[in-house]
Amino acid sequence: MMLYVVLVASSLQYASAFSSTTTNRITTPTTNNLQQRRQFLSSISTSIIIQSLATQPANAAIRDPKTGILLPSVGEIESSIPQTWDEDDNPFASLSESVSFSRLDASDDKIFYAEPRFVEHVDQQAVDSITSYVSDSLLQNGDSVLDLCSSWTSHITPGKLDLKRVAGLGMNAKELEANEALTEWAVQDLNENKNVKLPYENDSFDVVMCQLSIDYLIHPLEVMKEVARVLKPGGKVAILISNRLFLTKAVGLWTGSDDIEHAYTVGSYLHYCGGGFGDIKAEDLSTRKKSGKERMIVGDPLYVITATKS
Repeated sequence: MMLYVVLVASSLQYASAFSSTTTNRITTPTTNNLQQRRQFLSSISTSIIIQSLATQPANAAIRDPKTGILLPSVGEIESSIPQTWDEDDNPFASLSESVSFSRLDASDDKIFYAEPRFVEHVDQQAVDSITSYVSDSLLQNGDSVLDLCSSWTSHITPGKLDLKRVAGLGMNAKELEANEALTEWAVQDLNENKNVKLPYENDSFDVVMCQLSIDYLIHPLEVMKEVARVLKPGGKVAILISNRLFLTKAVGLWTGSDDIEHAYTVGSYLHYCGGGFGDIKAEDLSTRKKSGKERMIVGDPLYVITATKS
């Protein structure tokens, strides 16, 4: 059974905020676009929880004529990550954590995740793309892997890889127990304590992956710094994202932005967390129409942001 969760609210709200003089096509991101993203992160206020940021410029290039959702055109996710980072332009230095990482449902996450959900949170096409990326591109034989924010599936093709270790860290014991890819698992609420510490030794993993969950973390910089600690030197982190989510549990910083800003935000988490990540990149894994000027995304979008521990 497929569970369709809420589309990120800002996409619809951005679309409705467009005037009749605004075109469906917006130019490819430039240096000004990157500056706008930094300013966007730095200027978040309490309104992101109460209402959409309709006055913020939407960077996504194409509006789906059926849904009104703004989606990036080919190449825009890749160009969302700066080639060089300005250390004086850290968007989180002046950001109000109590606002930007607040959620509509601030209750204990243990309540929300108490019951197992043996469902996928994106459509089958996106699930297939995740599985292909994880099994064919990301992981290699002999890898030790941490599946962060894990559940009943890690999207690793059975029997395809000879992995040394696959550790799952998630919120629901029944889901983790059902995950046949895992060699070990543990339950931990990453939102419980800002001074979060992952239950693994330094330099333990070749790869850390986080699938469709980064938008729920209220201490993402601290978690990413811990990811760097448990990665081996030269190890890789891969954060997979879409625009499907549990709206009440996603942080305000996420619900008030579009897909291109999401990619930039994750890249910023990795750069500014202090974990020593480099070679930060974003890739559009979405299925697109094979023809047409815009080659629109078909079904749920899928993106990955990667970085390497120095």
